Amino acid sequence: MQTRVELIAPCGPADLFVYVSDLTRYPSWLGGLVHSAKRLEEDSDVRPAWLVELRSRIGPLARSKKLRMERTELIEDHLAVFERQETDGRNHSIWRLRAEVSAVAPTEGRRPEDEQSRLEMILTYEGGLWTGGILEKVLQDHINRGRDELLKILTQPTQ
Repeated sequence: MQTRVELIAPCGPADLFVYVSDLTRYPSWLGGLVHSAKRLEEDSDVRPAWLVELRSRIGPLARSKKLRMERTELIEDHLAVFERQETDGRNHSIWRLRAEVSAVAPTEGRRPEDEQSRLEMILTYEGGLWTGGILEKVLQDHINRGRDELLKILTQPTQ
């Protein structure tokens, strides 16, 4: 399964990139799906890693999944790629999240201070947890709510 999401944010690439380059920030805007994301300090130098807990509820049924995710690629203010990298020696389903940020070229009539950025996120999953009708719809609902929440955070005035 591969899910692709785009949004245009009312801020510069650096301001947007802060929210997608560090998994610790995901619960603040994608909390319906990413229940928690804890940075693993032992992996902090070469390839930072996080323990991520995904949760979802469908009526009385709940699903939960813990993943060890490493940031495998980073281009500051532009690209962050996270991939599942467990350390238990077993084979696991592929989870890959690619977040790419770019500046939106100014259009006629837009003031230079009204900077905008484009975010494209691609989630690739090759397992059985989120595949199949209702679960894919629930995942898409979480993604849509997360997109709205991220935009709300980015449009709040700074203190």
